[in-house]
Amino acid sequence: MENTYNNLKQGERGAWISILAYIFLSGLKLFIGYIALSEALWADGLNNATDIIASVAVLIGLRISRKPPDADHRYGHFRAETVASLVASFIMMAVGLQVLFQAVSKFRVQSYESPDMIAGWTAIGCAVVMYFVYLYNIRLARRIGSAALTAAAQDNRSDALVSAGTFVGIVGSQFGLPWLDPLTALAVGLIICKTAWDIFRDSSHALTDGFDAAELQAIRQTVRGISGVKKIIDVKARVHGNNTFVDMTIAVEPELNVSESHAITEKIERRMLEAHGIAHAHIHIEPFESAAK
Repeated sequence: MENTYNNLKQGERGAWISILAYIFLSGLKLFIGYIALSEALWADGLNNATDIIASVAVLIGLRISRKPPDADHRYGHFRAETVASLVASFIMMAVGLQVLFQAVSKFRVQSYESPDMIAGWTAIGCAVVMYFVYLYNIRLARRIGSAALTAAAQDNRSDALVSAGTFVGIVGSQFGLPWLDPLTALAVGLIICKTAWDIFRDSSHALTDGFDAAELQAIRQTVRGISGVKKIIDVKARVHGNNTFVDMTIAVEPELNVSESHAITEKIERRMLEAHGIAHAHIHIEPFESAAK
């Protein structure tokens, strides 16, 4: 448990780096996009502004998740980051729809103006910065096994790609294709909405105790290979933030005493940690003869 809390604390570092990067880059993009008349860069800046909210949500979630169990939260506070991610998805969707509306309105006016090339250089420079933020966060996430930070890192990478696409759109507008700039803004709006939907889908799935069937089958396969386990009667799993909780009922030989049966549960717990990184497993034992009836 102590290791889990230490990992959550390290994850906060990655969240802070994302927040600081997004604050600087969103401000720069919105300013340059406004003075350079670039719809695409302006939309990209709004995208980064929503990413600030998402990163803050991850940070708050990680911090609350570190609170130990109390009288009202016997399983701890690990789901706090999932709730925060769900709230962030609604905010991101609202901004994405706003970007789409502005881009479509620009098309309806049918009077395009090529943005200044400073907007393009700003976009590609920001893409490079975000790619390095992605590299830092994905390495940290893999080291500490943080699903939330992994998702944040993937968002960093998508933002780098969006900025690179913005650069392409702005460059294209310099060569007699000014409609490429609002078209790129439209694409950015769609990406924001898609990211918001993905976060909403994953968060709502976790909050309703959904769990990947293939991963559950892998857990079954791991336990089947443990000596002393005669039958797996039932396996359930749910996600609490970065932690997986497993509830399992197994059958063992009825002749075993309490100490011998307990030794089998300890084997299962060790294998869960080694093979799947699961530190929270509740094992219930029943005699094999009863289970077979």
